[in-house]
Amino acid sequence: MTCFCCISTSDSTKMGLVSQDALNQLQALMDQVLVEEGSLQRTFQNVHQGCVTETLKRFLKARESNAAKAYKMIVDCLNWRVQNEIDNILSKPIIPTDLYRGIRDSQLIGLSGYSTKGLPVFAIGVGLSTFDKASVHYYVQSHIQINEYRDRVILPNASKKHGKPITTCVKVLDMTGLKLSALNQIKLLTIISSIDDLNYPEKTDTYYIVNAPYIFSACWKVVKPLLQERTRRKVQVLPGCGRDELLKIMDYASLPHFCNKEGSGSSRHSQNGNENCYSLDHPFHQELYNYMKEKSRISEAVEPIKQGSFHVDFPEPLTEKAEIVKNLEFELHKFKISNGNGVKIMKEKSRISEAVDPIKQGSFPVDFPEPPAEKEEIVKILGSELHKFKISNGNGV
Repeated sequence: MTCFCCISTSDSTKMGLVSQDALNQLQALMDQVLVEEGSLQRTFQNVHQGCVTETLKRFLKARESNAAKAYKMIVDCLNWRVQNEIDNILSKPIIPTDLYRGIRDSQLIGLSGYSTKGLPVFAIGVGLSTFDKASVHYYVQSHIQINEYRDRVILPNASKKHGKPITTCVKVLDMTGLKLSALNQIKLLTIISSIDDLNYPEKTDTYYIVNAPYIFSACWKVVKPLLQERTRRKVQVLPGCGRDELLKIMDYASLPHFCNKEGSGSSRHSQNGNENCYSLDHPFHQELYNYMKEKSRISEAVEPIKQGSFHVDFPEPLTEKAEIVKNLEFELHKFKISNGNGVKIMKEKSRISEAVDPIKQGSFPVDFPEPPAEKEEIVKILGSELHKFKISNGNGV
């Protein structure tokens, strides 16, 4: 499999990307807008949680130390938060509980522990997440709620414990069970990645990819355009379940359950080891859900909580869709050429060899690692996805 391993830079190197002049300019711009637009002050406090300088640096990194662009990004983010009532999203638990359990079983994410530097370690079951138990809005709501709980509760508590600002996390992405059918979720993944890029930039220190199957290389070609360049630089693909490498940055107790022993792990079930952090019964999700229910009880005294998803405006940039279509077209074209040329070459070689030895009917049994059925499945899925995106783009126009 093609190696996409990119060693992330150190914290000190990343800090060096932000100049003091750019930081001072951005601080002055923010001081002015917060005075003029008082409605943005509360939501900005929920964003920075007392770590103003670190927050400004995050947005500056996201805009390559351009103060004007970083300022626009922050203001757009704050307006998005106000318009979509993001500050109240933690008082909107997804109910009933059975619905939320279904979301947790199909959107696999959890907090497995902390790194030796105090950074929260989030495990994500990319390969086995099906996103088929609820509407897109519920999954987007759940994703934002986890982001907000991380930023308002998990990170401030970690900062307090270690006596220093901790504003980022580590993510371990488990590719167990990954299939090309994951491309069916490309629209939802686009929405989530766009929300994170625009409103939660630079919150992940490093992405560790483990249990990557062969098909990962094909899916990566489609997913890669969804990620910003600064994010791609943080990706590290580890061999196997990544246990030995991950133990260099965290204790055994913090290992995600799919990494706690050698060999391929299971994203859904723990095997004689660390607890399944995806489950609603895991302490992290119990604390999160109870926190939201308590917040809702307080809010309910003012306004009764309504069932239904918490709709959030999310971006769907046409440029990103066009890039995805381009990649899909390229992959489909390659597979078609591969299959077509193979037939032509075989016919030509058959014609030449027949002059020496007449060809007999019947199969020529050979062991091969990639059955033709797999290529047919790839072509079929890529063709289906390409058709859907073309229809989507056409409707958008």
